Amino acid sequence: MAMNTRIVLARRPEGEPADDCFRVETVELPELQDGQILIKVCWLSLDPYMRPRMNDMKSYAKPLQIGDVMTGESTGVVLESKSDKYRPGDHVAAHLGWQSHIVADADNPAVMPVDLANGTLSAHLGVVGMPGRTAYFGLREVGKPKAGETLVVAAASGAVGSVVGQMAKILGLRAVGVAGGPEKCRYATEELGFDACIDYKSDDFAKKLAAACPDGIDVYFENVGGAVTKAVAGLLNPGARVPICGYISNYNDADLEQAETPFHILKRLDSVPEHRFFLVTEWQERWCEATRQLGQWIKEGKLKYRESVGEGLENAPEYFRGMLKGRNFGKQLVKVAD
Repeated sequence: MAMNTRIVLARRPEGEPADDCFRVETVELPELQDGQILIKVCWLSLDPYMRPRMNDMKSYAKPLQIGDVMTGESTGVVLESKSDKYRPGDHVAAHLGWQSHIVADADNPAVMPVDLANGTLSAHLGVVGMPGRTAYFGLREVGKPKAGETLVVAAASGAVGSVVGQMAKILGLRAVGVAGGPEKCRYATEELGFDACIDYKSDDFAKKLAAACPDGIDVYFENVGGAVTKAVAGLLNPGARVPICGYISNYNDADLEQAETPFHILKRLDSVPEHRFFLVTEWQERWCEATRQLGQWIKEGKLKYRESVGEGLENAPEYFRGMLKGRNFGKQLVKVAD
């Protein structure tokens, strides 16, 4: 009988998720039924949204329960199929958690075919996958960018932020990034083509950000929250738009419901900008459009990306903690199998 290794939520974290918040289990795979496929996972994506899902609190998605497989998306190859929809050897993406093997219904909306013409298997978890699509729709549909405007994006070297900034340049905007450390800032400007990138760890961060945005800020793509949002808030122009993708600086707070979020900061302004939290699933029927366009920009050399790769599913909790602290450079992935 084939076996599956999976990582489940063992207890709810208090602050940073410790090792004992996770449990590695090895279980037998169920026998494949008609209409199902067996997926061998090759790559696992680690993303900030996973941390709030570990809390027992009301949110846009149901919280994980103790014993649930950790939420997350992976890509891999179909090993067996009892469905006309997929054949052995097909590549797929599956939003079905931290697992080495997955038995899934072929018509489950959490399972999608992967076209390698748009990018590699790992890229379908990053630049042409959910993070890339998040950047694509968040900027275009919520940010409403116009050529000549100034955009600021937090976590500029990350999986979402790096795409947002490069898209802004493609669309004719001035792109200013915010990142942690000189190396990430150099990457944003020298390799990704941002007009400027400011190190939020520098003592005079707010002053440098203002200098980089002499005409104010028209679009702020929010990924971080906290001190970065406070520095941006005073520079927002009348009519500014703020797509809120997340606010990772708060995710390890002991009580996230009591945290000072970007919503609190923005609503205190005399001129409150247009702002809202969004989910990429709002445009699910257009996901293929985004993936094809992002893949085309990569082929044209207009869109570059970087991946941080960890090895071994059992090490995912440590890479997850590092990602929440900004230790990754680019999209954080775990290589599960060849």
